[in-house]
Amino acid sequence: MNKPSTLQSVMTSVNRANGLPNAHYIDPVVFAEERASVLFASWSGVGFGKDIPEPGDAKPVDFLGVPLLLVRDQDGAIHVYQNTCRHRGMILVEEAKNIRGTIRCPYHSWCYSLKGQLRAAPHVGGVGQNTHEDVKMAELGLVSFRAHVWQDVIFVNIDGKAAPFEEVHAELLDRWQEFDRPLHHGGPESSLKLEVNTNWKLAVENYCESYHLPWVHPGLNSYSRLEDHYNIESPGKYSGQGTLVYRQLRGAEGEVFPDFDALSDKWTTGGEYVAVYPNVLLGVQRDHTFAIVLEPRSCEQTVEHIELYYAKSSAETPELDPLRHQNAQLWKTVFEEDIFVVEGMQKGRHGPMFDGGRFSPAMDGPTHNFHHWVATQIEAGRAS
Repeated sequence: MNKPSTLQSVMTSVNRANGLPNAHYIDPVVFAEERASVLFASWSGVGFGKDIPEPGDAKPVDFLGVPLLLVRDQDGAIHVYQNTCRHRGMILVEEAKNIRGTIRCPYHSWCYSLKGQLRAAPHVGGVGQNTHEDVKMAELGLVSFRAHVWQDVIFVNIDGKAAPFEEVHAELLDRWQEFDRPLHHGGPESSLKLEVNTNWKLAVENYCESYHLPWVHPGLNSYSRLEDHYNIESPGKYSGQGTLVYRQLRGAEGEVFPDFDALSDKWTTGGEYVAVYPNVLLGVQRDHTFAIVLEPRSCEQTVEHIELYYAKSSAETPELDPLRHQNAQLWKTVFEEDIFVVEGMQKGRHGPMFDGGRFSPAMDGPTHNFHHWVATQIEAGRAS
């Protein structure tokens, strides 16, 4: 299957545009192109800070074939290294663990600090000789990728060429500055994982819009109706939807989750749900937030890693653990309701006469915004 020579039909206005061609969902060659020009050239989500909570915690992650190592150092800072020894290319860490003060290669015992510096190379100059004039220790630290943590998501720019995260997403950081505060993960039951037979982009596209609510989420639509939603669009950066009628979950005795402190009136009955390009989906409400990192496994397989966060920790509010369990189950139901849609669209992309589809100018602006951004990234990659 040949990749399209131009994406100009995608990059026009929403009332005239077509969606991305089929090849962008089913062709491994195009998937490889997007790997470089979309996912590696941007700030992509690869994990969560809650998975490495203590100094010395390390977690290996495979991101589209690149072995990464997420590490929290002694000062609490998070680093993302290539999980590869600078000596003979051995994988350094095979499973999540606390490595105390040293990242040690299991092959020849070369050792690195949590900040990535090469600290020891035993016998490198011969038996009992731990230095050699031609092995420059200062030049052989771990390969480090630019990383940024926001909403507990660890974002990484693999190719190192993207503008700073704070610059790329300045508008969204300002829009949601009230939620730029410590978040408390809800515990094991607040971690959800869905393995879905779809291209990662279809999960983004579906999340962006509220158009499908009446038919796919009838329970949610019963109180947060289609007409209660609005589009969110920031061309080239993010898009999504918001609701004017967010309703707090109540327990059997009327209990609710504590609100985040000092929120503006907008959030009393409002919630917003945004796709942060390329592969992170975020939701904010007055009393809890969630983050989804989409892990593309292949052009037709995606893993959705979902984490729920609260204004107060379980240790502070143990009496709300049953409510946290109930909330996790409710969100799990909502997210699972989308599976048949994104898998059905994936199957539909094998229809050879499908031309990428058309958009509703009124309802599909956020989804078109994402298509336009992906096409722009691809065209820029082809031109470089």
